[in-house]
Amino acid sequence: MAIPVVDPARYDQQLEAKRERITRDFARFSPPPLEVYPSPPSHYRQRCEFRLWHEGDDLFYAMFEIEESEVDPEDPKKKQKRVVRLDEYPVASRRINALMPALLDAIRDVPLLRRKLFQVEFLTTLAGEALVTLVYHRQLDEQWEAEARRLQEALGVMIIGRARKQRLVLERDHVWERLEVEGRELVYQQVENSFTQPNAEICRSMLAWAREVTRGSQAGDLVELYCGNGNFTVALAENFRRVLATEISRTSVASARENLVANGIDNVTVGRMSAEEFAAALKGEKGGRRVAEWALDDYDFSTVLVDPPRAGLDEASCRQLGDYSRIVYISCNPDTLADNLAILGETHTITRFALFDQFPWTHHCECGVLLERRD
Repeated sequence: MAIPVVDPARYDQQLEAKRERITRDFARFSPPPLEVYPSPPSHYRQRCEFRLWHEGDDLFYAMFEIEESEVDPEDPKKKQKRVVRLDEYPVASRRINALMPALLDAIRDVPLLRRKLFQVEFLTTLAGEALVTLVYHRQLDEQWEAEARRLQEALGVMIIGRARKQRLVLERDHVWERLEVEGRELVYQQVENSFTQPNAEICRSMLAWAREVTRGSQAGDLVELYCGNGNFTVALAENFRRVLATEISRTSVASARENLVANGIDNVTVGRMSAEEFAAALKGEKGGRRVAEWALDDYDFSTVLVDPPRAGLDEASCRQLGDYSRIVYISCNPDTLADNLAILGETHTITRFALFDQFPWTHHCECGVLLERRD
């Protein structure tokens, strides 16, 4: 994997290349004109992780770059990694870039903090709140904690220490992101080492787009699969009578529930269940007390929202989506999205199609699709 090279002067050019690619690759589905949402050309990632490299007295951040042409002669199938020194990282937020040298300066001559520290993770917000995780190849003790607390105060951050089977949270394990979407402030708890949308400005665009394409749905209910920490759930709740959201990650489910409370939302139920288990529950094939408490018969699901992992949906899941009047599909992988649309297109028509430049300077694209069932 190549490390992104940020060149703001060429941003429009790289975005146009993505627009052309997505338009070409999805032309066979006859979608409406592609809506394109640009990212800030630099300093757009609110979370990053780096290896910490020790060379004598020197200490620096590093990433590994893997080139297809670099082959290990000992093992042709094994690609060689090249260590790339990073004194700054224009992909990351300005807060992360300010913290990177400040953290190194603060720990370079403090053996208790530096010894066997091999990874640093940053999680920040648009308002500048920052959580820093220090990952070690040794166990952490009370002396480390005392030094880490001094470091936390000096840098104005929150710190977590990690080692094998050890996690020391000095203050709290999350930040609170605040996103203004269509004139309303949405509040999100974002937990360390848990998935959150990395590009906050693009996240705002995605939420506004999803709200727009589902507006006028108050008479119906929404079912959401792969809801994560409630990113879309919070934004879309007021567009529906009721919402049932499911997610398999225990941490994400707990965070989603916190976010509903923080935003004063009371028409959403979040359940911990895989998408496959939920599909079986809707068919009456799986139940139990948990599903019974949801009272699925009381819902009138007019819309389904899916935001699956890169692997997309399996064929059975796609077939089941055909039962809904409207499908909002958020995809982080255009290839699996195209595979899924080949099935969904048997029953539904694409009525909105968007490209969100979540990861500038890479080939990755995030897409949003609204499909409506044909009569």
